[in-house]
Amino acid sequence: MTLRTINMVTFGGGYALPAWVAERQAFFARHGVAANIAYTPDSVHMMTHLIAGKYDIAVSAVDNLIAYQEGQGEAPVAAAPDLVAFMGIDHSFQNLMAAREFASVAGLRGRELAVDALTTGYAFILREMIARAGMTDDDVTYVRTGGGPTRMRALIAGRHAAGLLATPLDLIAQEQGLNRLGSAREILGRYQGRAAYANRAWIRRNTDAVVGFMRAYRDAMNWLHDRRNRDEAAALLLANDSSMTMRLAHQSLDILLDPDHGFFRDLKIDMDGMDTVLALRSKFGVPRKMLTDPMKYVDPDLYREAFPD
Repeated sequence: MTLRTINMVTFGGGYALPAWVAERQAFFARHGVAANIAYTPDSVHMMTHLIAGKYDIAVSAVDNLIAYQEGQGEAPVAAAPDLVAFMGIDHSFQNLMAAREFASVAGLRGRELAVDALTTGYAFILREMIARAGMTDDDVTYVRTGGGPTRMRALIAGRHAAGLLATPLDLIAQEQGLNRLGSAREILGRYQGRAAYANRAWIRRNTDAVVGFMRAYRDAMNWLHDRRNRDEAAALLLANDSSMTMRLAHQSLDILLDPDHGFFRDLKIDMDGMDTVLALRSKFGVPRKMLTDPMKYVDPDLYREAFPD
């Protein structure tokens, strides 16, 4: 069988575990695709190259899609975006990690906070945390630092006071002495984090490949949730991250595979979580827009085609 190559882009880190499993266990090949996985340094690179067609599918925060679709992206793009999400991955696993001398969010007043880019949804989560601690954006300084692994290294090195990190990066940082000050789930409740999305025109030309990609991802999720595979999954985390230990890998899996708050085993996009994403973007996005219709950014037909049961 000839495999259809899909150029997938995502961030480095253990939250890419389902893709590693789908590749390692040949689930992609079983469903007729070969995933060429690239890791982006930041959201600007990912989104500009996705929109330009260098990448086919992004697996990242769904807020990035909304930002560029609504003209609120961090960088200009050559063509008008026409992106759509078709698969949900998680609720983001975002945790606010700070240098050991900081015991509360309020203690960050006057300090530098690391973000990927100023206009991303995860930066908005951080800004909401700052607001709920009784501060304004003027009370702190946001510094563009890059994606999660880059932020983690900067925080561990002491270059910034705090920043959001997703599991397992937060656990690695905690092992290095950083404090956890709160999580997105504690602050926001339901939040649609990472999703898979692509240009609509590309999807129309490659629907069979997209369906195969989705089915491979669900096979990977089912494999991960089978406890018989837990040691092998931990070894995969360890093999893909030099900062990981086997103990941290198992701790990470407990979080990533939590039945209530972990990876979405069914891969459905959380529409209540999408409402939270839109509410934050309506509050912090520039130019200001009131965004209330999550279905503008979601294609449910692809999900039904991939999983008719």
